Amino acid sequence: MSVEPEIICEKRGAAGVVTLNRPHALNALTHGMVRVLAPALAAWSSDPSVTRIIVEGAGDRAFCAGGDIRALYEAGSRGDHAGPLAFWRDEYSLNAFIARYPKPYVALIDGIVMGGGVGLSLHGSHRVAGDRYLFAMPEVGIGFFPDVGATYALPRLPGRTGIWLALTGDRVKAADALALGLANHRVPSARMADLRSALIDGEDVDAALVAHDAPRDGALPSIERATIQDCFSGHSVNDILARLDAFRTPFAAKAAATIRTKSPTSLKVAFEQMRRGGSLSFAEAMETEYRIVSRIVRGHDFYEGVRAVIVDKDNAPRWSPPDLDAVDDDVVAEHFNSLGADEWRVET
Repeated sequence: MSVEPEIICEKRGAAGVVTLNRPHALNALTHGMVRVLAPALAAWSSDPSVTRIIVEGAGDRAFCAGGDIRALYEAGSRGDHAGPLAFWRDEYSLNAFIARYPKPYVALIDGIVMGGGVGLSLHGSHRVAGDRYLFAMPEVGIGFFPDVGATYALPRLPGRTGIWLALTGDRVKAADALALGLANHRVPSARMADLRSALIDGEDVDAALVAHDAPRDGALPSIERATIQDCFSGHSVNDILARLDAFRTPFAAKAAATIRTKSPTSLKVAFEQMRRGGSLSFAEAMETEYRIVSRIVRGHDFYEGVRAVIVDKDNAPRWSPPDLDAVDDDVVAEHFNSLGADEWRVET
């Protein structure tokens, strides 16, 4: 009985085509998939017959809904930190390689894109949103933090929307993604296959994307940009919550209530990420994330968050500490400190 590969990397016409092939798991990214994709991209980068990369997800629900969190949780729960950290080092190296990839890198995102899927798409040159596009970085809800390059990318989004996404985990659809720069093309789902064929046939990448783009009708994005700008300009998580409470609108009330369900430690770490990230290079941001994850994997909230949301599904995590005021700022700062002999550097 044949077993379907988790990821398929193949040359087709002018393209290196990558298919994330775990539709039953919303194409969640495993260490094995990273280990296949990285050398394939490296080989194609110097192959003159490959002039562009296409990355897509199997099925019609997700591009990639994140990393294989359950596997990381199970390894860490039995005291294996080396395995998960090896995954994150390899994943972060791959994210950094995508960010500096020398050829057009086209992510066809027609479904959920979260966590690890963001790392495989957002840093590439061309990000194409289909009708089913749905972006989120919901990591603070499982005691984790927005990684895979979010330290670099989110602070650079307009109007404090990056910190809004980091602290709430709110979801963004295609129109808003275009407005924020998370996507740079919008192609109807019914035309994705035609675009894919045009790219494989060797048509000019930018011309093919323009030819398949949906009309921009000028409709306003749905997110409340002014509220986000005002409230998420706060100088701390507590300040942001106070501003949201004072706004007294449904959007602000929902955002505040959502934030209050997240891991207090993760919220403060994510806020500090956003504060620092705007001045970091991509490589520095990835190295910072490895410092953070090296502390998170040995902490409490990640395992409790995954237990509550993914394993037991009771959605009642018991965070430690339980509230923002109990989180020691020195403990937050420690997440960003050098790892000494265990420091990791991005290869350039």
